[in-house]
Amino acid sequence: MDTRLRLPLALALALAGSPACATAAQPDTCSGSALRDHPPAVNFRVDNDLFGGAHQDQGYTNGAMLTLVSPNLADYTDDPCLPAPARWINRHLERLQPGGFEQQNMIFSVGQGLFTPTDSTRTDLIADDRPYAGVLLVNFGYNARTGDRLRTTQLAVGMVGPSAQGKQVQHAVHGVLDDEKFMGWKNQLHDEPVLRLLHERMRRWPANNPAGWGWDAISHWGGALGNLATYGNAGGEVRFGWQLPDDFGSSPLRPAGENTAPTRGGRLSGWSGHLFATADARWVLRDITLDGNTFRGSHRVDRRALVGDIGYGVALTRGKWKFALARYHRSREFEGQKQRPVFGSFTISRTL
Repeated sequence: MDTRLRLPLALALALAGSPACATAAQPDTCSGSALRDHPPAVNFRVDNDLFGGAHQDQGYTNGAMLTLVSPNLADYTDDPCLPAPARWINRHLERLQPGGFEQQNMIFSVGQGLFTPTDSTRTDLIADDRPYAGVLLVNFGYNARTGDRLRTTQLAVGMVGPSAQGKQVQHAVHGVLDDEKFMGWKNQLHDEPVLRLLHERMRRWPANNPAGWGWDAISHWGGALGNLATYGNAGGEVRFGWQLPDDFGSSPLRPAGENTAPTRGGRLSGWSGHLFATADARWVLRDITLDGNTFRGSHRVDRRALVGDIGYGVALTRGKWKFALARYHRSREFEGQKQRPVFGSFTISRTL
């Protein structure tokens, strides 16, 4: 395994707060209903334009993210359901953590995203198409809930450029699929540390759904600041199905979506399933994958200020397992972009 991933993954396993470790540290506190009703969870998500069904291999072409979700917490810095390393980190990030809420939890994720132009055969820099870029991120997230409202704050740090291993990962995936390789990775963005601080607020209507068939809607608004991306956004999601989960959305791309927000009830019995549709509009002030490197010259394109996503999908839950499949249509992100991006996302989740 790449040494750059060993530390984040080891820390991720600690932040998950497995029942065995948590109860071993504080058996008299983190036990019983704390872990039975709101157990930690692991999510793994894969995004790819192959899943989009539009025969594309360009733009946001591939992504993967491993996310670990803590149990519901009494406190971010002194809750025995989090192991000591996680509590120590949280003491240094205390300003990011909301207080005075009924329920709260924490997430930790490691992810990578790959971006390529349309023409895979050219080895020269394609001036009128987006830059080659790979992004590798570590993400800390704090979710806080009161009733039908949720606040989420996330801090992402990482690297863009050759150190993100975008070329190596894409060539490996295309080798397995027996697909053609992109030949222009020598023109990718230069190495640069990146940071993004994100905050969003969400509200769910109706706040409570009876067992059986039902629907709900979740609105969201917020923004992000950093050299990775700076934007303001707003949107919503609508869901309809059997035994809707008591959370804040099923879209895998949402900051508090897909099995990561704190819930009020315990684990659902039997199976549940629903359809969902989501939309998000962003006013973009910076996107390093389009604007290029911050502190040195690099390939860039004329980015559009307004970008929108529309997505739809299905989510199924049975016992400890949950699956979500979604498809997204994105508006053109820069002037002269030949195709509107279409990509799909598959997420598998398991409570521990």
